[in-house]
Amino acid sequence: MRIIAGEWKRRQLKAPPGDGTRPTADRTRETLFSMLASRIGSFEELSVADLFAGSGALGLEALSRGAAHCLFVEQDAAAVRAIRDNIAALRAQQRCDVKAGSVLSLGPAKAPTDLVLLDPPYHTGAGAVALDRLARLGWIGPATWVALETAADEEVRLKSLTVDSERKVGKAKLTLARLTG
Repeated sequence: MRIIAGEWKRRQLKAPPGDGTRPTADRTRETLFSMLASRIGSFEELSVADLFAGSGALGLEALSRGAAHCLFVEQDAAAVRAIRDNIAALRAQQRCDVKAGSVLSLGPAKAPTDLVLLDPPYHTGAGAVALDRLARLGWIGPATWVALETAADEEVRLKSLTVDSERKVGKAKLTLARLTG
């Protein structure tokens, strides 16, 4: 697993041991960031949330491409250690916050995040539940882009968001969405 583009291009990332997490494949991450770049343009100075973060690869990719700050949220202890190790290896501590715990434990946001990246366990519906809660708590605003990875055969039902596009990549489906309204 490696960073695809930007400041840390080709830098290797550490994955958590065991099978408690499923890191996003390089090809899937490359497709996701291509989809986002065609809509967002530059990642410069964006605030990012990497939820169900696993190794932190999605948020670190955004930082490598110029995002200003990333909040990583993960409840698996081994994955939290991998995220912290990856952040330290890239010397990115000043641009990162790591929250060990459930995405559902996040409180109200001080301001909407520019980009929300979610890679929840497949076939659980956890991403849709989290997104509904985050929208109500102000994490998602009118300018926020949301990227959700699910299993390719998983139906995505979002209450407060409108799907902009979906793309299947191998075993994964990438869904980009915006706040409805």
